[in-house]
Amino acid sequence: MKDFLKFTLATVTGIIISSVVLFFISILVVFSMVSSSESETQVRKNSVMMLDLNGTLTERSQENPLDFLMKEDYKTYGLDDILSSIRKAKENEDIKGIYIQATSLGAGFASLEEIRDALKDFKESGKFIVAYGDTYPQTLYYLSSVADKVLLNPQGMLEWRGLAATPMFFKDLLEKIGVEMQIFKVGTYKSAVEPFISTEMSPANREQVNVYLSSIWGQITSSVAESRNLSVEALNKEADRMLMFYPAEESVKNGLVDTLIYKNDVRDYLKNMVGIDKDDNMPVLGIQDMINVKKNVPRDKSGNVIAVYYAYGEIDGGSSSTDEGINSEKVIKDLRKLKDDENVKAVVLRVNSPGGSAYGSEQIWYAVNQLKKEKPVIVSMGDYAASGGYYIACNADTIVAEPTTLTGSIGIFGMMPNAKGLTEKLGVNFDVVKTNPYADFGNLTRPMNDGEKGLMQMYVNKGYELFLTRCSDGRGISMEELDKIAQGRVWTGSTAKELGLVDELGGLDKALEIAIAKAGVDAYTVMNYPKKEGFLESLMNTNPGNYIKARMLNGKMNDVYRQFSIIENFDKIDRIQARVPFELNIQ
Repeated sequence: MKDFLKFTLATVTGIIISSVVLFFISILVVFSMVSSSESETQVRKNSVMMLDLNGTLTERSQENPLDFLMKEDYKTYGLDDILSSIRKAKENEDIKGIYIQATSLGAGFASLEEIRDALKDFKESGKFIVAYGDTYPQTLYYLSSVADKVLLNPQGMLEWRGLAATPMFFKDLLEKIGVEMQIFKVGTYKSAVEPFISTEMSPANREQVNVYLSSIWGQITSSVAESRNLSVEALNKEADRMLMFYPAEESVKNGLVDTLIYKNDVRDYLKNMVGIDKDDNMPVLGIQDMINVKKNVPRDKSGNVIAVYYAYGEIDGGSSSTDEGINSEKVIKDLRKLKDDENVKAVVLRVNSPGGSAYGSEQIWYAVNQLKKEKPVIVSMGDYAASGGYYIACNADTIVAEPTTLTGSIGIFGMMPNAKGLTEKLGVNFDVVKTNPYADFGNLTRPMNDGEKGLMQMYVNKGYELFLTRCSDGRGISMEELDKIAQGRVWTGSTAKELGLVDELGGLDKALEIAIAKAGVDAYTVMNYPKKEGFLESLMNTNPGNYIKARMLNGKMNDVYRQFSIIENFDKIDRIQARVPFELNIQ
């Protein structure tokens, strides 16, 4: 018995010691990974920057300590890192060109347009851009078409078919489980509620979707036509016949591709572009390498700061599965700090949001309004700046949007589920005793009565009137004229400019130019806010369960997951919303 206890104790002790040792080894490994990722990249002669596009694009990169657990399939790129890397590549004499490896990238057209514009600016340096794809998704061909040479695998294909939007509808599903969604809205085109009360798009929604799809496709075809020296008519002809099902030689014949080449031979092709022999060394720098390349810009000592504040995601969305989103309380605090900071001479508010809470949007609007009293505020719109996203932007001194940005959607709605059918299916009954007529308002186990419906609609109408007032005051458009282009309707950036909802077309660089001019400073430093989390801070703030859930579901189910997340988090979101359907499913 003594020997048994001795061996048992020794085993337990060994396990504990081994666990402690492994823990510390893991910590050391992680810290070594972090330190190595932060070391400065030394650029060697005849280098090529590689844009290996295979993953998801976000506004800003934020390294997560748990990323090393995920496969490469879940790579996330920051638009800020890509744009910065392209600028560095242009400035560095040892980098001879950019190689785009087009695989698959989840990104909006406005973000792609911003990268494309940065690549066009890069070409002004006289350096080359080469793009290669085994199979080009339509989105990445749009990006790659700016290259000097577009390469395609001889057995590959080029997707070119036009745009389509395929929203998802839940009405029949809700009926099956016994849930009725009670809707209150203002705006003929306010279609965010349609998935819950219909099985197809309304005529008004179909009209607006057709208009903005045509606008986006027009921008894409005109840009590709210019880059490839083709006509828009020829591009539409190729889209109409579904080019991807024809042999790869057809893509060369019609001018969309320059050369057919196997991936194994691309490196030798690039060496020829660089002007070196096949046997010579050609360093290739990925995005992470470029992040750690030192900027070729003298340090500014003036103390003047042009702040870029990033606000992206749903406004007070309430999702527990991801940390992305606009927390109105945090944004308000951050903007107040920028207002009080005497070194900050102007603020560029980068908005990429489909909207969200009407209440949260109003609070951010007020913070922007207070900031504007002290210093210039310029809004730069990303893929979306619609509904609540437009609400928080409308009062800026200048609004800048990409032609393909989806904006507007000035409207408001409320939703209240009635789960009486579900409780009946389950055999559960409820009764009530109350002191006043509306004491049980919000009870989900019964339908709303006429009095409650009237109060809700009155509240929504009041919210819409306030929304119109904010936009009218901010844009200098009368309430009557604004109402004609509001009604919840979504517009592209190019159309919004014609309507007076947007001032200038362009990306973040354009917004910075305007901010610098309005600040009236010759010397300055551009600083990004909010400050990115450090390693330990990110580790402490990351919920492993929520992180893995968000990455897995968002990666594999994509837009389907986003749609269902609305229902999943219904109890956490405000009942009154100023938002556009985030899940437009444009493809």
